[in-house]
Amino acid sequence: MEKIQKEIINQINKSKCMLQMPSKAKAEEFVDDMFRFLFPVVSGVEQGYYASELALIRLQGKLQELFLPIRDQFDVGCVDVTERFFDALPDIHQRLLKDAQACFDGDPAAQYIEEVILTYPGFFAIFVYRLSHQLFKCEVPIVPRLFSEYAHSKTGIDIHPGASIGDHFCIDHGTGIVVGETCNIGDHVKLYQGVTLGALSVSKDLASVKRHPTIEDHVVIYSGTTILGGDTVIGEHSIIGGNVWLTESIEPHSTVYTKASVSVRQKEKKV
Repeated sequence: MEKIQKEIINQINKSKCMLQMPSKAKAEEFVDDMFRFLFPVVSGVEQGYYASELALIRLQGKLQELFLPIRDQFDVGCVDVTERFFDALPDIHQRLLKDAQACFDGDPAAQYIEEVILTYPGFFAIFVYRLSHQLFKCEVPIVPRLFSEYAHSKTGIDIHPGASIGDHFCIDHGTGIVVGETCNIGDHVKLYQGVTLGALSVSKDLASVKRHPTIEDHVVIYSGTTILGGDTVIGEHSIIGGNVWLTESIEPHSTVYTKASVSVRQKEKKV
């Protein structure tokens, strides 16, 4: 037992020579703090102007602290990236309000838009995506993935920070949704649980190639559907039914569904 313990300790010490990484716990804390800052309804306490200004300064400091272990991997300084992120925050907030409205409008069970913000896992996943995508565009290493995997662990929804997603995005229920790195999603798109927008191939040498589908504006994709391939385009105003498998493009204004066949067999009654 002592020999195994020494071996484990030696391996841990050797691993310290690997690249330094940001704190996973601090990344998750930043996401939660940002959620409360952008949507005070989450904490139930409305902050005054000066309290909000102080909270914003603290958030800026927390983001720079996250960047410190990887500061040597930045093409530009940590301070510059932090400024660019927070400069984009008003636009991110406005887009999130549009997403919340889309989720509210698309769900008859929702009584208040605040209910969407407070309780819908789909909205939380979209919120984290909007933050992580902004950092991804700034070419920040690892941190965007820490954010997205936090949302994945909480909601079961896996959206890669590199995906491009338009306005009024709606996720209904959401568990099991996967959106790949090079996926392009237009405006007013609605996804149900279990949808996969993935790649036909996972070969490492295709990392710089578009591997995931394009979903145009006003498309609804129902539960359990899988759409694969970088050349696959789902045309605008299309409806893709549940449990569909697609690897080829669909023209605009199309409806795609599978024909179910149900067979019921009864046992013969014994006399």
